[in-house]
Amino acid sequence: MAMTLSQLVEEFAENVAAQKEAIWRGDAKTGNKHANRYIAAFKKLRAHGDSGRDALAQLFTHPRMDVRTAAATYLLRYRTVEAKAVLEEAAKGEGLIPFEAQEALKRWAEGAWSLDPE
Repeated sequence: MAMTLSQLVEEFAENVAAQKEAIWRGDAKTGNKHANRYIAAFKKLRAHGDSGRDALAQLFTHPRMDVRTAAATYLLRYRTVEAKAVLEEAAKGEGLIPFEAQEALKRWAEGAWSLDPE
């Protein structure tokens, strides 16, 4: 049975959060498993075209910074202004997630970003 867009968005959010928690515990194997799951969820959302991307953009206001920044990182090309605003806000802090937001913004500015190229 195919997942709905909202189920795919939830799958993305849950696995981003679970990956970060595994990283913080020092469990790279579990972290990689969750990364593969959220990447797969994104690919399924992308297969729905802009409606899938619009569904993922709902995470821009998620209570967890890691989930917001992951969604923004994947949606930089499609929702540039909104995604950059999410990343710029996250980048103001210190720690892993702000660092990842800074790196995503840097790659975008360099033209090296390629998570959702089409």
